[in-house]
Amino acid sequence: MKVFNVIIAGGGGTRFWPLSRQEIPKQLINLSGEDALINETIDRIAPIADKEELFIVTNESQVKALKDIVKDKCCFENILPEPSARNTAAAIGFAAFNIMKKFGDGVMCVYPADHYIKDEAEFVNVLNKAIDVAKNNDKLVTIGITPTFPSTGYGYINFDRDSKIGEHSYEVVEFVEKPNFEVAKSYIASNKYVWNSGMFVWKVSKILEDFKRYLPKVYSRLEKLSEYIGTEHEEEAIKEIYPSIPSISIDYGVMERSNDVVVVPGDFGWNDVGSWDSLGAIYPTDVEGNIKRGDFITIDTSNSIIYSDDKLIATVGLNDLIVVSTNDAVMVCRKDRAQDVKKIVEQLKEKNRKEYI
Repeated sequence: MKVFNVIIAGGGGTRFWPLSRQEIPKQLINLSGEDALINETIDRIAPIADKEELFIVTNESQVKALKDIVKDKCCFENILPEPSARNTAAAIGFAAFNIMKKFGDGVMCVYPADHYIKDEAEFVNVLNKAIDVAKNNDKLVTIGITPTFPSTGYGYINFDRDSKIGEHSYEVVEFVEKPNFEVAKSYIASNKYVWNSGMFVWKVSKILEDFKRYLPKVYSRLEKLSEYIGTEHEEEAIKEIYPSIPSISIDYGVMERSNDVVVVPGDFGWNDVGSWDSLGAIYPTDVEGNIKRGDFITIDTSNSIIYSDDKLIATVGLNDLIVVSTNDAVMVCRKDRAQDVKKIVEQLKEKNRKEYI
């Protein structure tokens, strides 16, 4: 059974403002110092399936920038542009219908475009285990990350170690939201929880069957759209139909409702790099606990993130702060408020400051 890779790359990355913008979001930025996150993702999943069988779902407004940044031009054949953001269920369903229409059934592996993974060989090993489970069972397979600390920033998956499915997976009991610190500690101690990575593996036919069952309104709109895939009216149909698809996440819409969900635990140095304070997963800290990139001078500065995209940043007497400078904006916040950077983007939208969004 053929394997297909699907990258979901339409996010805005608002927690990385001012570096991340609407047309050049986080996944198109070189955060690691090596390459843009999407190029790193494409390279990482190359052993899973041929690049000709890679689908990238992205926002219509990001297609040009994506084509400028993605190195492998063979990936351009299956870029799926969304005229409006309709959440992850629509994006995944859009890709599933395209695969089914163009190739027929197969195993579909879904990845966010903007995560960081340290041990790429073990990552491929875990994905191949998940593919094996999906090929041999009508299951929705999710990749769970073995927790290394009691994180309050990730969702968790509770699974049953006594209900093994095949050699590599376990039945999922429930998905749980981001916990407080004490609850997170109890999850770690129980050895029954993994972090929810947002990576999935399943047969195309299985996920479409579950869309039809659990998300009939999403399914019906995508089914209508699929009638035009490969025709001269495809682009027009996407623009007309896609914005009417209900907006719902794949987790809430399908994964939390289905009784066929299993998890394959993995430990490969994963981090979703969701906000500025997570850069410690990529960069080492100096002796004062700082992460510093670009042109900087720091005096009596500790446990801070100093990121300059274009100009000198000089700091004196700072502690536990994030300072980011780009060519048109400067952002300063406490590290413990890093998740709230997205609120800046919300205010910019309210004030119609489009030039900064």
